[in-house]
Amino acid sequence: MRHARRRVVRRVTRLAAVGGILLGCTMVTRAVASEPPAADAVPFAAATEEATSAGPGARLVSRLGTDRTAGSWIGADGRTVVAVTDEEAAREVRRAGAEPKMVRHSMSELKSATRTLRSAPRVPGTAWAMDYRSNQVVVRGDTTVSADDWSELTEVADGIGGFVRMERTEGTFTTRLNGATPILSTAGRCSAGFNVTDGTREFILTAGHCGPEGSVWFSDGRGRQEVGTTVGGSFPGDDYSLIEYADGRAGEGAGVVAVGDGKGVRITGVGDPTVGQRVFRSGSTSGLRDGEVTALNATVNYPEGTVSGLIETNVCAEPGDSGGPMFSEGIALGVTSGGSGDCRAGGTTYFQPVTKALSALNVRLIVSPPDGNESAAPSPAPSGPAGAAAPGGASPGSSAPTTGIPDASTLLSRLADPRNVGPGLLVVGGSMVALVATRWIRAEQDRKAYQRHYSAMWG
Repeated sequence: MRHARRRVVRRVTRLAAVGGILLGCTMVTRAVASEPPAADAVPFAAATEEATSAGPGARLVSRLGTDRTAGSWIGADGRTVVAVTDEEAAREVRRAGAEPKMVRHSMSELKSATRTLRSAPRVPGTAWAMDYRSNQVVVRGDTTVSADDWSELTEVADGIGGFVRMERTEGTFTTRLNGATPILSTAGRCSAGFNVTDGTREFILTAGHCGPEGSVWFSDGRGRQEVGTTVGGSFPGDDYSLIEYADGRAGEGAGVVAVGDGKGVRITGVGDPTVGQRVFRSGSTSGLRDGEVTALNATVNYPEGTVSGLIETNVCAEPGDSGGPMFSEGIALGVTSGGSGDCRAGGTTYFQPVTKALSALNVRLIVSPPDGNESAAPSPAPSGPAGAAAPGGASPGSSAPTTGIPDASTLLSRLADPRNVGPGLLVVGGSMVALVATRWIRAEQDRKAYQRHYSAMWG
């Protein structure tokens, strides 16, 4: 009788285990089927030619060459202006529908000047960039630069020629360690820039000076809500890095950047800016600010090292804004590197171009999917005094609500999420254990029964 009950229990257990395996497989299948589709992503090369080439001025400069041109910008009336060094080049610019400006020094001369400055002894607290509109190279020195160092750099500039302009600036050039959504680690406080993907995993693109590879980031001050880990980047030289999300996904709203008060801006593409273009920057310290691109390919000698190829702007920024996104009309342009000044007195802020970072890191920008109601959403207004507005009344982009950085889930919460494959895998695993256990118990019982039978036979 007792053996009969055991057999019934074993059979019921085996049937339940088989049923559990089937149920678990069904749960996994449904979870996979209900996974949200991967976020839309575009490589920088997939943006329109207008965006990636920084407009018709850049194309004209490229076609005419660096000996006959000296940069391009957006004029006060909205027309593209191209600096040229000869009348034939000026006629070609007019035929293309742009406005020529005759200048003395070519782009080749301006670039030669910056190379000479780069080869001089490095002075922290200095920066330089080519000012296309004045046809000069502007060298700036902050309050940390001593009189002797400034004098020596001035001698270098005088040796180059009269088209190098020396300027002293208030404040100090700093990497603004401490954007849009704050992220924290033992390295300090930084800001999330844009979400990107390599096709399998998703990351935050932010400033490279924020922390070395291996830095672990959290969205709370107590270190309980892990965001992810820095897995690559470049600083100094460049200023970008990748933070891989702890669970591999950026979550809902990955194509939106926060601008404060629960509002966001849809990011729809990526490109390079133009001198004179109105741009916007978002930061957790100073909110949404706007201003103008004043120079491209700028070099800054931070205390930590030299960074080149930066976008120079007159958008203000403050500590806490580092790594945050710069954009215009929904087009991603840069991540905040550093600068001088603040949002009371103004200042200069530099940005790492997004296109270069995407190319170097071999990732693509995650963009916001099309929304039929976008046109009805008012564009967010910049906080505080507006910066220099570029022609056409450029806006940040279309509005969207923000969901913030998703809190990295614990293993338990991920497994308990019915939308995940975890619950199904737990059911399958438990059922397999039960099935194996019943088989092992049966085999053990048979072995012991055989031993008793064998012993009885041989006395």
